[in-house]
Amino acid sequence: MPHQTIEYSANLEPELDIEALLRVLHETAASIDALPIGGLRTRAVARQHYRIADGHPDNTFINVFLRIAPGRSFDVRKAAGEKLFQALCEYLEPIYSSSPLAISYEIQELDADLRWKKSNLREYLAAREKEK
Repeated sequence: MPHQTIEYSANLEPELDIEALLRVLHETAASIDALPIGGLRTRAVARQHYRIADGHPDNTFINVFLRIAPGRSFDVRKAAGEKLFQALCEYLEPIYSSSPLAISYEIQELDADLRWKKSNLREYLAAREKEK
């Protein structure tokens, strides 16, 4: 159940290739053993209404949060967050170096007793692997 959500200020859209950013963060997460690919979801949403710092219209932001099920050690969560934040910052460097941009990444551990889910994706993934 690793779910990454990217929220970003809509004024980034002229210079941000969101599909490429989705790919970078999804592939980086998939490369981390502690984040099983069968539950991995990466999605993005542009925020149309926002106010950043002094309200200047050039100000931009990207906030990513990774929601995970409990059970991973602090060290595993920290290493995963550092790897994902590094990938995010590297991808955003051209924008960061030329415009005001706030970047954040956060890991949120969910309460297992207050979470419900249903999915058959793992069965389809296993079947696809057998077909290869």
